[in-house]
Amino acid sequence: MPTLEDYKPFCQLSAAGKVRLREAQVSHHCASATPLLVKGQRVSGAYFVLEGRLRVFSLAPNGNEATLYCIEPGETCVFALNSLFNDLLYPAWVQAVDATTIALLPGPLFHHLFAGEAVIRDLTVRTLSTLVFRLMAELEEVHSYKLNQRLANLLLVHASGNGELRMTQQQMACHLGTSREVVARLIGELVGAGLIETGRGRSLIRDARGLAALINGTAGNAG
Repeated sequence: MPTLEDYKPFCQLSAAGKVRLREAQVSHHCASATPLLVKGQRVSGAYFVLEGRLRVFSLAPNGNEATLYCIEPGETCVFALNSLFNDLLYPAWVQAVDATTIALLPGPLFHHLFAGEAVIRDLTVRTLSTLVFRLMAELEEVHSYKLNQRLANLLLVHASGNGELRMTQQQMACHLGTSREVVARLIGELVGAGLIETGRGRSLIRDARGLAALINGTAGNAG
């Protein structure tokens, strides 16, 4: 199993910092779809993904979910950092997308490392900057793209190297902030156009250029 020291900046900590890290960090493994944080919860430390993936999402009054951002291996949750530094309650919900292992750095340890290790301060600034760009990209997508374009973008961005995306239609709906029925209809249109194939809990991209053309609004001209 990977450890925090397998990732930057923790492999660059001072010898004393590494000792504190090994003494105080707590690892936790959770199954797919496990809820980890809820809105209004008090945060006890900084969360880092060692393997798997976490999804941070909002929840509308009608029950629809919408993904705000995902946390990949080696990354941390910026909302948790903000809550930790400013003594705020957590502002969203967090769920494991796949079987996921996380490392929790208790608040006092993270504050200690932040004060004494330049690489941790740099990590914190870069994490905040990255989130700003991610949220701006999400906002631009929501306001500029139609739902079928957002679905095509989800397929292209999150598919594996062989073009496979292992997400159910319900998971896609939660990511996009819509209903499973709407996603099922849009998936059917993509299948009918020969852009993707579908199976149980998976989609396989057959025409990446066609999906890109749909996103860019040039689908009618795609060759």
